[in-house]
Amino acid sequence: MDFRLLRYFVAVAEELHLARAAQRLGIEQSPLSRAMRELENQLGVQLFDRSTRLTRLTWAGQVFLGECRRVQATVDQAVRSAKAAAQGYQGHLRIAICDSMVQPRIATLLARSREDEPELEIRVFEFPFAQQLKMLHDDLLDIGFALSSAVHDDLVAESVWTDPLAVIVPARHPLLAHVQVPLVEALKFPLVLCHPESGSGCRHQIQAMLQDAKTPPRVVDEVTTLGVMLTLVGAGYGIGFAIASQVQTLQSPDISIRPLAGTPPMLSTYLLRRKGEPTDPMKRFIERVKDGAAPVDDAPGL
Repeated sequence: MDFRLLRYFVAVAEELHLARAAQRLGIEQSPLSRAMRELENQLGVQLFDRSTRLTRLTWAGQVFLGECRRVQATVDQAVRSAKAAAQGYQGHLRIAICDSMVQPRIATLLARSREDEPELEIRVFEFPFAQQLKMLHDDLLDIGFALSSAVHDDLVAESVWTDPLAVIVPARHPLLAHVQVPLVEALKFPLVLCHPESGSGCRHQIQAMLQDAKTPPRVVDEVTTLGVMLTLVGAGYGIGFAIASQVQTLQSPDISIRPLAGTPPMLSTYLLRRKGEPTDPMKRFIERVKDGAAPVDDAPGL
């Protein structure tokens, strides 16, 4: 199959608008439309639902889009690896973080790795938890970072550091009367929580904390990213739970942070990889992860 057709299909599937996809690809709309019909004829399946004025993917089209993205990632990685080898790099690491996960530690870790091994090519990607699992399984990633340990049998999830969970509230809110917020008081207010299938996979950890509470939570919305959660909390939809140091990096003036009273629940960050003996660059990177696992100062009283 012509790789060009796959590239064209991804553009149309992501834009869901033939003219915009043609502009993105730098070609005319008519040959792009013919290319999509040629692709459907080659596959023997209908990729687009043309029964309405809007361009929509069929279920077959949605599945094919995911596979095309995987093929593109493989080809892109092959090109980068070849170029890196030509420039004298002696190894590479493909590392993913979740799209809803802001980790100050990871920035420090990557900076140290670049300093210790300047000849090592490190590529950083942003993928949801579920996609990380698939790409690790398919050997398209070496290491992932997520807030969930619910991995497949052929993968390993190792807790590499923990952070105290804090309460995220609107800038003017009754809970700000507490220097440290009792969980029972926090649960009197509506909650904005990460979706069970959110990018970082953090929901099951927070859910375990809420199950231990005597007051049943009132969940008013479920979001897929930390940024959306902060937007809704800042708008007064409810309160949320997150790692304070992550929230502070986004510097939103509409929210405030308070620690939970008593011994706060700890949120674990996991390093994900395939089972088996890691490569030498992976071993050295994992050692740096373990060396840098000291707690980050959350300064939660902002």
